[in-house]
Amino acid sequence: MLYTPGITDCSPAEVNYDATRIGVLHTHFQQLIDDKKIQAASYCISRYGKTFMHGAIGPLSYREERTEPLLPTTVHRIASITKAITSVAIAKLVEDGVLRLDLPVGTFLKPFNVEPFAKIDIYSLLTHTSGLFPDCAGSMIPYHKSYWQLIGEYFDSYRPEDGEPDWITAALSCGVNKKVGEEWQYCSFGFCILGEIIKKVTGVTAEQYIEENILKPLGMRDTMWEPTPELAGRFIIRNEMREKQLNELAQGIQPEVSAADKLWETVSSTGGGLSSTPADLIRFANMLLGMGRLGETRILGRKAVEKLTTRTLYGVPDYCWGNDVKDRSYGIGLDMRKGPAFFYSEGSYFHEGAGACCMVMDPAEQLAAVWFVPFKDDNWYAEALFNVTNIIWSGVI
Repeated sequence: MLYTPGITDCSPAEVNYDATRIGVLHTHFQQLIDDKKIQAASYCISRYGKTFMHGAIGPLSYREERTEPLLPTTVHRIASITKAITSVAIAKLVEDGVLRLDLPVGTFLKPFNVEPFAKIDIYSLLTHTSGLFPDCAGSMIPYHKSYWQLIGEYFDSYRPEDGEPDWITAALSCGVNKKVGEEWQYCSFGFCILGEIIKKVTGVTAEQYIEENILKPLGMRDTMWEPTPELAGRFIIRNEMREKQLNELAQGIQPEVSAADKLWETVSSTGGGLSSTPADLIRFANMLLGMGRLGETRILGRKAVEKLTTRTLYGVPDYCWGNDVKDRSYGIGLDMRKGPAFFYSEGSYFHEGAGACCMVMDPAEQLAAVWFVPFKDDNWYAEALFNVTNIIWSGVI
């Protein structure tokens, strides 16, 4: 087993955790690697705010001839875990009186101020109940064009003489497929729109607002939207194209950007644009478990965290991607799925990221876990996510 330990604050025994379960977790990760379901795995787990498990298993590179190990400090894309951080940014603006969750999106973004979009509010975007098309709708709806496809087509034909780019109107040309509140449908585009609202009300990009008000105060130095040369040299290597990009970035070579690609920089990446490490994300997780505080640093007030992490959906079905769930459990920007598959406590909350990674917080046990399990292909493996959760929680004494 290619294993590299990370820095911890205490032993498992000091936080009432059965240390024998760590070996079970390692064996599980190694089996997933041997089965070629994941390339490698890294994790950081804490209880009562103290990290007691931290490490990485497997290779850094997808190339079998390379032998460098994945490190606990290796940087990964966190994909949709970005949404949890965006949700906290929205909550901060609510605390400051700048926003309210019940305000229509059209209050801030003119393209939403017409039917059938006028009833979409900030709350419905945060809870994936806006009625906007879900991610990957094209696999279920013949001839459907995704929001991203429509934006790309608009940028390809855009000319500066057309005036200020209006990619939101272009994206909304596909309409909606449900009424607000009718169903839970996972929609990353909705979180992109939340980023545009942050930009509108703060006068800076959502990315800058999040960096200045969440990432820097929490000391999340390895969490970024675009990698610096130093961090590019610490990224996991997933494929040949990404390897070339990272090598160039590490050498300070900036990629050539086409006019159309340049326009994409105007679109908020608040639905999935961040990269990070397990140890950085555990700081964010412990801030939520600390009811908005990490040590002496305040990010949110207790009532805001309570609002985000309390179940808010009842009786809303989830048929997304073939599901048949009659009552989807969800917080505000945070998943609260429960049932026979999970060992974590009632009231726990989490978020997954495609590709894949996971961050779970259990307030009853004051246990937080972050792990990265980069899949070897485009499949999704529950045993790399759900099963891992149960192994981790099995060690609680």
